[in-house]
Order: sequence, then structure tokens, then C-alpha cells
Amino acid sequence: MKTPSKTVLVVEDHKELAETVGAYLEASSYIVDYAADGLTAMHLGVTNTYDAIVLDVMLPGADGLTVCKRLREDANVTTPIIMLTARDQLNDKLQGFASGADDYLIKPFDMAELKARLDAVIRRSQHLEKEFIVSDLKLNLDTMDVTRGETPLMLSRTLFNILHVLIRESPKVVTRAALERELWGDEPPDSDTLRSHIYNLRRIIDRPFGSPLLQTRQGQGYCLKETTEV
Repeated sequence: MKTPSKTVLVVEDHKELAETVGAYLEASSYIVDYAADGLTAMHLGVTNTYDAIVLDVMLPGADGLTVCKRLREDANVTTPIIMLTARDQLNDKLQGFASGADDYLIKPFDMAELKARLDAVIRRSQHLEKEFIVSDLKLNLDTMDVTRGETPLMLSRTLFNILHVLIRESPKVVTRAALERELWGDEPPDSDTLRSHIYNLRRIIDRPFGSPLLQTRQGQGYCLKETTEV
């Protein structure tokens, strides 16, 4: 099975630089979204699921420090963030880290270094949490085990990947488009494929048990949470 691609949001108002960064990362098997201003960046950062965000400091609408801080404090977004800036003073770097950035890269920079730093922050973030729990449902990335209560559940690799995304983002709603991109990159199968997988996942993790966890939000996407939660 194809390994899910890594997704990154590039926030940069300099069009030529944004295109150069995007082209380099896409050639390295990343899926890239763009934002040219701070307000768009906040919207995308909250509504979509990314493996990392590359965030310029000087932006129209809202600067990168504000975007980073609001994503962390207001929206509880834990996505790794690399700040890009022409400022090389220590105080500027400290402000970036204080706002919630995970790394800091000074312009001009080498594309290979940016990719290396992206790979590093993504690898660190993925290694932070190995076991995910929602109610009595548990998923362990190390052992690839899924259990509900004391019952082991057998999932295909695709269903495991879907559940991993949903349980990792719980209780947030994951859009259909975001889920398809994590699973199949920019080449998703036909429109019924994800629906079929969701049906099979629900049949395994919910149907034999008393309370459903996998919820469909019409027009929004899917989420994994206890039904008693508001």
C-alpha cells in the first residue's frame, strides 16, 4: 500500500519564493498548500490537517508571530511550525519560539536545509505520541494494535490509517478532502472509496459495541468522539 504523503502549509506572501519552495517540496513527495496572508493561514491551519507549517514572519493581514500564537493558544493546533524570516537577531528568534514555533530558518536559505528541518520536526512530532485513546478505543502506533475495551480489532492498513488520522485529531472534525489527501495524496480514488472504508471502519469499531464513536458530520467530514460529548 502507498504510504500517506506528508502535507505542509507554506505561508509566504512573496509569490516567487512560495512557488520555489512548493515546487521543491512537491518534488520531494510533499503535498503543499499555500497561503499568502495571515488570515488565510489561520483559517487553513485550523480547518485542515497538516504534518507541518512553514510560516513567514512578515505577512499582510496578520504577521507570522500572531498567526503562530493564535493557532497554538486559541485553536490548540499542535502542528509543527517552522518560522521563516529575514530577521537574524537573537530577540527575533526568541519571539518566534515564544509564540509557539518549533524551529527558525533565516532567509535566504537552502531548500535542502528547509526540507531537512521539515523532516526533523515532523519526525519528532510523530514520535511524541505512540498511543491514542478515545473512550475505550485505543490505537498503538508501535505495535499496530487496535483495541476497544478488552477486544482486539483487526483492521486493514487503510482502515488503520483512517483511524489513526481520526483518533489523532479527535475530537476535531476531519474534512473528507483532508482525509483523502492524507491517505492517497493528490490522486484519490473515486468518490465512493472513502465512504466504503468509513462504512467498514464503523462496522468494526462501533457496531459490536454499545456506544458509537465514529461520527459523520454532514457537509463537514468525520470525527471520533464519545456521543455524550457536546
